[in-house]
Amino acid sequence: MKQTVTIALAAMLLLGCNQNKNMNTLNLTQEWDKTFPKSELVNHSKVTFHNRFGIELAADMYVPKEIPGQAGNDVTPDIDRASLPAIAVCGPFGAVKEQTAGIYAQHMAERGFLAIAFDPSFTGESGGEPRRMASPDINTEDFLAAVDFLSTNELVEPGRIGIIGICGWGGMAINAAALDPRIKATVTSTMYDMSRVAREGYFGSTDNEAARDAQRQAWAAQRTEDYRSGTYKRAGGVVDPLPDDAPWFVKDYHAYYKTPRGYHKRSGNSNDGWNVIGTMSFMNQPLLDMAGEIKTPVLIIHGEKAHSRYFSEGAFEKLKGDNKELLIIPGAVHTDLYDDVAGVIPYDKMESFFKENLK
Repeated sequence: MKQTVTIALAAMLLLGCNQNKNMNTLNLTQEWDKTFPKSELVNHSKVTFHNRFGIELAADMYVPKEIPGQAGNDVTPDIDRASLPAIAVCGPFGAVKEQTAGIYAQHMAERGFLAIAFDPSFTGESGGEPRRMASPDINTEDFLAAVDFLSTNELVEPGRIGIIGICGWGGMAINAAALDPRIKATVTSTMYDMSRVAREGYFGSTDNEAARDAQRQAWAAQRTEDYRSGTYKRAGGVVDPLPDDAPWFVKDYHAYYKTPRGYHKRSGNSNDGWNVIGTMSFMNQPLLDMAGEIKTPVLIIHGEKAHSRYFSEGAFEKLKGDNKELLIIPGAVHTDLYDDVAGVIPYDKMESFFKENLK
């Protein structure tokens, strides 16, 4: 019996060593390789944290150089001030933290928040194999893991943590807020409900059993092919070159992901996209089912002219009580809220929302 216990303990120790080793193997780029200029008002650093599946996630952390009310204090990670409100940012779906999420995080840091922009599991600089997979469960967990990290950061007051989910990560943010009461305030921007679009197609175009059966058959055939070949076929990122009959919103995506405005070498949307079977589980795992039980404030932001506006309106209808707000930006399309080339991202509104609710 003693020998069995000893062997079991040794195995547990070995597993723990392997897990710790795996959490330190990410290859993080140290130079500034964002699609936006670096702010002189914040300090930037690379950080990592792991989720409950043991996947290590990579993030850019932005810390205000001056704590509001304490002018002249240059904040660095070795100063113990557990006082800052914090925000975790992720999205869009298929993007990386060097794109839109980083823009939002840096702007919020300029306004007095400690903010992180992270790459979800299986993408960007984060861990997880095989690459370019997505999961309603794991990607919701990625947000909760970011809250774990922020809750234990010496600069952050644990009771003052919010999240921002952009595009497809808006749905994951709402799902996370419905699950984790440590999230005190949630913002979604230009959100997609990835479960709804997988189940119904755009504008309900495939919202019938026959269409869903055809999609299941296609996924099943692809899974067999992938297993046989030992590789995962990619679905392709944003189409390039653009066909003449491309929908206008696809042209908007192209103008961001495929041009110097927003292209990034690690972005799936800028390159070869998700795996064909990478997003299949969204079809029958609805993200927003428990949204009506969110007790904390939620601000939903969308463009008036965005093709995706109905996703935010649908999410807003699921929220209950007086803790919800829908802000429609006049004239804005979906990608206007990616990088603010149209000057429409409501940073002032987000700042006041978080400051009011992360007291």
